[in-house]
Amino acid sequence: MENLVETARAMLPLFDIPFSECTISHHGNGHINDTFLITPVEGRPVILQRVSPVAFHHPEYVMSNMLNVTRTLRTVIEQRGGNPEREALTVIPLKTGESFAVSEDGSAWRMTAFIDHTVSRDLPENPEMFAESGHAFGRFQRDLSDFPAETLYETIPHFHDTPSRLAAFKEAVKKDDCSRLAGCQDLVDLYLARAERADLLTGALSRGEIPLRVTHNDTKLNNVLLDETTFKALCVIDLDTVMPGLSAYDFGDAIRFGASTALEDETDPEKIHFSFPMFQAFAEGYLAETGNLFNPAEVDSLAVGAWMMTYECGMRFLTDYLSGDVYFHVAHDRHNLDRAWNQMMLLQDMERHQDEMLACVRKLAAH
Repeated sequence: MENLVETARAMLPLFDIPFSECTISHHGNGHINDTFLITPVEGRPVILQRVSPVAFHHPEYVMSNMLNVTRTLRTVIEQRGGNPEREALTVIPLKTGESFAVSEDGSAWRMTAFIDHTVSRDLPENPEMFAESGHAFGRFQRDLSDFPAETLYETIPHFHDTPSRLAAFKEAVKKDDCSRLAGCQDLVDLYLARAERADLLTGALSRGEIPLRVTHNDTKLNNVLLDETTFKALCVIDLDTVMPGLSAYDFGDAIRFGASTALEDETDPEKIHFSFPMFQAFAEGYLAETGNLFNPAEVDSLAVGAWMMTYECGMRFLTDYLSGDVYFHVAHDRHNLDRAWNQMMLLQDMERHQDEMLACVRKLAAH
């Protein structure tokens, strides 16, 4: 990390910022990118990020999507009387005008304005906080409803294409490159036993039952900035995976993370449960913002999305474990395996609430 801090310091003079003297500190706890808070001796702080070269092979696609989406968001927010400086990300360009710089090791670095007097949380402290997250991502979906999703790049091809993730998982199982399969065969079997449901969402899209939309694709609570005083949702952040997708992806991934009673890294199965009250709170916020945007099939797909994103994410953790931990940041050898077990425990509990989840979204969408 120390080497990255020095690289971050070396990148600063390239950006169009009015200061040179500053402190640099690691910021946040993301699995993929490396994020730094740049605090000047005088002036406003900024965020500097190293975009993961492992996750994003085309940073120019990431930044093109980010610029186009934030411009639209800022316009829509301003039109409704909001404050785009606090409710949308602001990309700070290089002195040459480009949106990102490339360091000697080939990594892309980008900068955004720091939005002060905000906080983020990894898990919701109460249903009201999770409902605020629902409002944030629902507004994000509504504000971009007229944006042509097909014009965005796929920053990670087949990102939430669950059949594709399943194929990659099966290949990792077959190869067993790190000889780890014997120690997790029981968990592998649990994921494979659910393989016949993997195409529920992609199949509905291909049949034209649900539409393609602009989606965030990483809708964890900690990707929403909350006002530090009121805890009202202000701004959706971390736009690297914004691309064409399904509303079920965004809704489902938020539920996977926020309606769990434990963090992704929890190893005690007794602590891992699906919270229906949290599901209901997020759904209320999300569907209050989207209004009549969704057709009945898309409303139903939201409940499916909660199951699908949990299944898919667990499969991705297990794929990475079998492949030698090449994608997600890990703190120890079993980290991804622990995460994969966590998701399966959550998935099994979620399956006991499927009918209740479907009835909930249908009721809320009807109001």
